[in-house]
Amino acid sequence: MYKINQLKRKIKKGETVLGTWCILPSASNVNVLAASGLDFMVIDMEHGPISYETAEDMIRAAEVEGCAPLIRVPKNDESEILRALDIGAHGVVVPHIETVADRESAIARIKYFPDGQRGLSPFTRAGGYDPEDASKHAERENKETISVLIVEGEKGVENLEKIIDDKNVDVVYFGLCDLSQAFGIPGKLNDPKLKNIIEKCVIKAKKKNVAVGAFTADLKMLRWFKKIGIQFITYSLDATELCRTFKSTLKEFQKW
Repeated sequence: MYKINQLKRKIKKGETVLGTWCILPSASNVNVLAASGLDFMVIDMEHGPISYETAEDMIRAAEVEGCAPLIRVPKNDESEILRALDIGAHGVVVPHIETVADRESAIARIKYFPDGQRGLSPFTRAGGYDPEDASKHAERENKETISVLIVEGEKGVENLEKIIDDKNVDVVYFGLCDLSQAFGIPGKLNDPKLKNIIEKCVIKAKKKNVAVGAFTADLKMLRWFKKIGIQFITYSLDATELCRTFKSTLKEFQKW
């Protein structure tokens, strides 16, 4: 990463940012979406078929349009996080955070010393391939990299205040689909029970000055997110919006 991370600046200023999930392994796809003006993309390497080689091209395609590329790693794993950051991701999204130990492990892998234990190799895309001063690379990465931790279980909600009690946690992201299942209302994302849980979590996060993130593919819920103070919003997925567009067109076409 060579430039100031504008996405992180916006989040720290309290601005609401909008992005989407990218599950299709295509740099061209990312470039088209980034050109729409979205603030960020999350390249999904947990559920999608994306390789690190392809992800690096997707990162470049987002950067060209001034859009911040993040990577959701498959798991809270040292190697996965290290590779995601070394290929130039502006931040990582780490799934399945349930305890303080999970958070400590994730942050240790995201940050260099003194904030963490990330393996130092400045001879990567993130480091400029041949840096004059490796210590400056480490300092810059610690300052600019975004840390997004996903809470998607009942245990994570219970431990929320302890999990986010760390200056290196930039965003706590709630996986609503998994949370709906954890609380016995699978798939009912508009259920008052789930909404009440999320509203309480937003209040707790704001007290710690941590931004809250969440996903929706519904415009009404998107408006509700903004109303209650969710700052880091992912709206839909690349594949979903492509499919939706042609389903809608086909439905109208078949009426004629």
